[in-house]
Amino acid sequence: MEGECGQTRIGLSHRAAALRWVAAATMVCALVGCSSQAVRLRSVPRNPFEQELQLGAWGGPQPSARTVQLLRFHNLSQNLDGDHRALLAKLQELVDREPTADKVYALAEVAFISGKRIEDSDRGAALDLYGAAVLHSYQFLFDERFAATRNAYDPQFRGACDLYNSALESALRIVCAKKELVPGATKTIHTAAGSWDITCVVRGGQWRNEDFERFEFVSDYEITGLRNHYQVHGLGVPLIAVRRSYSAQPAAAQYYPAELSFPVTALLRPGLSQSGSAVGGRHHGYLELYDPLTVSEVAIGSQRVSLEADLSTPLAYFLSKPELNSLATAGLLYPESLMKMQPGRQAPIMGLYMVQPYEPGKIPVLMVHGLWSSPMTWMEMFNDLRSRPEIRDHYQFWFYLYPTGQPFWISAAQMRRDLAQARQVLDPQRQEPALDHMVLIGHSMGGLVSRMQTIESRDDFWKLVSTQPFEQIKTDDEIRQRLAETFFFHPNPSIRRVITIGTPHRGSSFSNQTTQWLLGKLIHLPSMLVNSQQKIFRENKNALPPNTLLKIETSIDSLAPNSPVFPVLLAGHRLPTVKYHNVIGVIPNKWWWTSLVKDSDGVVSRDSAQVADVDSELIVPADHTTVHSHPAAVLEVRRILQEHLAELRGWSRVRFAETPSAPPTIELR
Repeated sequence: MEGECGQTRIGLSHRAAALRWVAAATMVCALVGCSSQAVRLRSVPRNPFEQELQLGAWGGPQPSARTVQLLRFHNLSQNLDGDHRALLAKLQELVDREPTADKVYALAEVAFISGKRIEDSDRGAALDLYGAAVLHSYQFLFDERFAATRNAYDPQFRGACDLYNSALESALRIVCAKKELVPGATKTIHTAAGSWDITCVVRGGQWRNEDFERFEFVSDYEITGLRNHYQVHGLGVPLIAVRRSYSAQPAAAQYYPAELSFPVTALLRPGLSQSGSAVGGRHHGYLELYDPLTVSEVAIGSQRVSLEADLSTPLAYFLSKPELNSLATAGLLYPESLMKMQPGRQAPIMGLYMVQPYEPGKIPVLMVHGLWSSPMTWMEMFNDLRSRPEIRDHYQFWFYLYPTGQPFWISAAQMRRDLAQARQVLDPQRQEPALDHMVLIGHSMGGLVSRMQTIESRDDFWKLVSTQPFEQIKTDDEIRQRLAETFFFHPNPSIRRVITIGTPHRGSSFSNQTTQWLLGKLIHLPSMLVNSQQKIFRENKNALPPNTLLKIETSIDSLAPNSPVFPVLLAGHRLPTVKYHNVIGVIPNKWWWTSLVKDSDGVVSRDSAQVADVDSELIVPADHTTVHSHPAAVLEVRRILQEHLAELRGWSRVRFAETPSAPPTIELR
């Protein structure tokens, strides 16, 4: 009876654990993007002059009080109700006779509100007026004749910046509506000061003219799917550029997702003389498109000018693509679906991804997701890390997508192969030193996949498969090659640090009889994997023991605490040049249900998450689904990346320990 009752209790315990596991996995699904709305359209685009210039007023936009005062002083206020083109001509005459900053500002403001008044009826004329507003705002800010009187503390100075940005955005909306915002193309605008030929050019960064499919306006969108919104204030119009694929694209483009969106800042720079006046009878200028992840400021005359930028909205726009939301579940339940070719990418859906151009000289940080997840799970941390200039100036972020339904050592073998191929594509001559200082960040099972990139297998893993030498196994060449890649491998010498977050280094109790049975029914393994295993068992009946590692077919089975792979992985020989760091989540003891997951993150216990061979370890108050986006974890990763840079700058002073001792544990409560 006791035995029966004991078995019943164990079964109930497993079922309770299964329910908790499914609940936690559901939270993961929510975290990685089951909602497709990372941004939403605003009813009215954001504009800093909405109130001051009454842009939405019934009677139409009105000039500011200071502009009205200047017009009244020069006996021009009566012209406000008439033809604004006549008023602009008279203001231009005033500027030509006696140029002052306040007159130029008034000229820019009147041109802007005039464009707003007629945009619906005459878009061509409105474009000219917006162009005039941009050029006169630029003159107010940079004409050397006004240097002595320009006051950066005067609200009108910031107003000139806003006028420049708002007028330029309004002009670009008209150009984009006609699909004429094309790098390399020239557009002519006509102002009271003459005609201007404006050529669109790409400046800075790695993007090419051919990369731009279309543009969206950041001010049209409101972020709903990211916790933090990172902006930089300055001059220019933040845009969302959507990339297109083309036949002669660079080799690194095979790692870009289809219809990738990225941030761009547009800046119009007229060709002015040192005095700030237009050069010649017909003038020329440039509409410059900058990558704000690479260029944060530009030189205008003797000044360094910060570019207006939005780093988060283009990311959120990309994350709102509906097809991204199914990756996590597809990778778990239908691993083979990620092995299909992706249209436009000419590569399997699984593999390495970049969300910005490959940049020689920048160190790769490769982020590897966990079970029932996808690269979407990293977007909070990625958004936070990329906001820091010292991080984005020295690092480039890559992501790895793999089918999480299969055992993690198979995913590790695939990632090993994909990284080797990427090095061959990006640096075939192996002349790029930044690629030899790679950092891996793995969450949950992704930490195990990452750690397996840095150890020497010897024959330790094969001994978990068979007691016979590998050469004596009977199988065909293709299966033999896959077995060799999975169980015999060398550490990747280009990887210098591995950060594991919420990783079950000794397995998870949520992998039990019930969850293994349940997910075993739901997970549809790749037919190639199933057929290969059946063929091996059929041809090697006496060579494979009953508990061979090949019997473990799914990722759930592979994470069981009694899996023989964990002791071998923890004891694996690593290169002395590799440093490990660890972040552990522990749910705070604040709610009644925390007693069910005591001293764990709800999926991984503290005992399983802790390892002795790390250079740093941090415990944060978070559950498994949020530990890698918790502010403390983000700050810890940033600290490690800064430490990595500091050691590279003083490389001759760095010493690596063959067998590092256990570090002190820091716990945040």
